[in-house]
Amino acid sequence: MAHHDRVQIIQSTTVRRPSERGDVLRGLLVGGVLFVGAIILGFLIFGTPFLSQFTPSGRPAPGEILAGIAAWSFALTAPAGFGLAGAVRLATVLDQATTRPRVTPALRAAAAIGEDCSIATRVRLPDGRLIPELVIGPFGVAVIEELPPPAVSRHRGESWEARTVDGQWVPIENPLERAGRDADRIRRWFADGDQDFVVKVHAAVVAPDDTISRTPSCAVITAAQLPAWLASLPVQRSLSPDRREEILDRLRQRV
Repeated sequence: MAHHDRVQIIQSTTVRRPSERGDVLRGLLVGGVLFVGAIILGFLIFGTPFLSQFTPSGRPAPGEILAGIAAWSFALTAPAGFGLAGAVRLATVLDQATTRPRVTPALRAAAAIGEDCSIATRVRLPDGRLIPELVIGPFGVAVIEELPPPAVSRHRGESWEARTVDGQWVPIENPLERAGRDADRIRRWFADGDQDFVVKVHAAVVAPDDTISRTPSCAVITAAQLPAWLASLPVQRSLSPDRREEILDRLRQRV
C-alpha cells in the first residue's frame, strides 16, 4: 500500500509480497535446474561413449534396432527439450519479476482526485476475474476501465472488434458492457460479506474522446474528465468512515 500526495493507493505491485518472492525464487530454481540439466545430459550423451553402446556392429538383431532407435530419439530430443523448458521458465519468471505495473487512469489523475478517495488496482475477485482499477470514496466504489487502443480496435454500434497480430479482426466483448458486468461482480462480492450495509458501485470507461455513447450501466469519460466525474457522483450517506475502512480491508486482501 502507498500514498500519492493525499490519495491512498492499494497496489500489490508496490511491494512484492513474500509469497510472490517465493514464486520467483522457485521459478528461477526450476528453470535453472532444467537448463543446467540439459547441458549435463547433452554432455553425458554426446561427450561419452553412451551412444556407441547402441550402435551394433554387423547385422543387428531386431531388439538392437529398437534399442538404438530409442537411444537416438532420446539423445536428440531430451537435452533440447529440457533446455527449451528451462529457458522458457527463466524468461517467464524474469519477465514477471521485472515488468512494471501499468499506470491506470486514476493513478495518472491521483493528484487531482479528492483526498477522501482511495485507489485499488488489479483486484482479483474470488471468481478469478481481475478488475483493473477501483476508486473508493464518499460515493461508494467506482470501477474504472479503459477502451482498447484505437490502433488495434474498432466498433460499429455495440459490436467491437480487435485486430490480431496477423491483421485479422475478431469480435471482442463490448468494453462498456464488460465494465458494467464488473461493477455487478463487485456489488455481489460486497453483498456476500457480513457487513450490514449495501455499497453503491458505479462504472466508467475512459475513452480518448466523447464520440462513444454511454450506456445505462456505464459512463464514458475522457481521462481529463475522471476527477470531475468522481466528484459528481452522489454521496452515499450510509457509508461511514468505519464502513469505508471495511471495504478497504477487503480490497487489501484481494490485491
